[in-house]
Amino acid sequence: MAVGLAITSDGGNYNGRMTPFVVLSCMMAAMGGVIFGYDIGISGGVTSMEPFLKKFFPDVYTKMKEDTKTSNYCKFDSQLLTLFTSSLYLAGLVASFCASSLTRAFGRKASILTGGAAFLSGAALGGAAYNVYMIIFGRILLGIGVGFANQAVPLYLSEMAPAKFRGAINNSFQLSIGIGALIANLINYGTEKIKDGRGWRISLALAAVPAFILTLGALFLPETPNSILQHSNNHEKAKRILQRVRGTEDVQAEFDDLIKAGEISKTIKHPFKNIIQRRYRPQLVMSVAIPFFQQVTGINVIAFYAPILFRTIGLKESASLLSAAVTGSVGICTTFISMLVVDKVGRRFLLINGGICMFVMQILVGGVMAAKLGDHGGLSKGHAFLVLVLICLYVAGFGLSWGPLGWLIPSEIFPLEIRSAGQSINVAVNFLFTFIVGQTFLSMLCHFKCGLFFFFGGWVALMTAFVYLLLPETKNVPIEQMERVWRKHWFWNKIVEVDNEVINKTEA
Repeated sequence: MAVGLAITSDGGNYNGRMTPFVVLSCMMAAMGGVIFGYDIGISGGVTSMEPFLKKFFPDVYTKMKEDTKTSNYCKFDSQLLTLFTSSLYLAGLVASFCASSLTRAFGRKASILTGGAAFLSGAALGGAAYNVYMIIFGRILLGIGVGFANQAVPLYLSEMAPAKFRGAINNSFQLSIGIGALIANLINYGTEKIKDGRGWRISLALAAVPAFILTLGALFLPETPNSILQHSNNHEKAKRILQRVRGTEDVQAEFDDLIKAGEISKTIKHPFKNIIQRRYRPQLVMSVAIPFFQQVTGINVIAFYAPILFRTIGLKESASLLSAAVTGSVGICTTFISMLVVDKVGRRFLLINGGICMFVMQILVGGVMAAKLGDHGGLSKGHAFLVLVLICLYVAGFGLSWGPLGWLIPSEIFPLEIRSAGQSINVAVNFLFTFIVGQTFLSMLCHFKCGLFFFFGGWVALMTAFVYLLLPETKNVPIEQMERVWRKHWFWNKIVEVDNEVINKTEA
């Protein structure tokens, strides 16, 4: 049986190159990823800071400092504490569907601008909070910003990039997430040392800096040619921008494909209704499966709760924050490597090999904790260092594969007529399971203990098999010609071709 058929292309007959205009536009748009990463990193850090816990979550603080009977795995088990972290993603889930309509009607730029404004509001409220309700409402506002930005930014990056560089450009979103998380971890490490115990306010409020840059920069971002043709008939403007972003006057072949896609898009009045049609079944499956698998890798256990996890195994407050910064640095480095090689070795190669690496590291971490960490006391320095190294290798596997490619692949596989709806489903599923994992992790850690790592390892094995069997290669395929990868795949061609036959008979 042929599986995972690799389909490659030289980018069709499209002309163009990587221009400074594209690079600058995509750097500004990717600032949405910096804010997302900052929000992920900052929550994990402040929830391990004693002054923050003492003010907003005194029960957790008491268990951590004074309770010697509670298991190591259960000291941070608090639904209110996890709600602080996961409320952002529940709000982002709802906002992503609102963002779909805005993105389709007014363009990618409008959603990015809206997301930046919501980020600013959330950062201000979080930094000024004096009770737990304010702190959670601030996270909800940040979640609205994340929902709009994550719905629009990956689409913007994929549509602006030349086909042969689309993987590298889109992966810059995950790189930006990693940079944002690392900045947050370093800030947490610094603010934790502030004597008056208000360092957590600085950590939360500084989210306003990248939010301000994104909001201001969005005012000057050009709209993508794809989006212009989708919501207007201004062919001249769309062609002019396409020529500018490709750095050449000869863009007719690509422009003709964009016009065709735009005309089809305008015939679709209800994209969420159309996406369930059989001919879009492969894209619909991927828009659900890829973000689901990205979350059940367990990566957000590390991203949200790395400092808490490191405190669980016996590290002190400052050391746990520094260890989280180390793992964040590893993620950035490997995501950058992924950017350099993804358009050469392909998506499937990175996903499969990254999955194998992550599976092995999850099993080893669970094994060390099962053998060496009991309900009380901590790991020895040597074993704690070993766990840190294994987690860094796990993060490296994710940074090479499911981190950046979990955003890249869904943003490049949808035809224009259902693209905004498909990306909304992708973001919504991502946020739904981010919320579930974030809300349940500390409770699962308490009850599953080290078995939690075996649980996530099983999911990693399953998703690696899914990629091997069902995900076709999409490297270098022009975004408006992507439907051919499904027609040539050993499994999906049976579904897509049957539906096309039905459509052709109906039209005849």
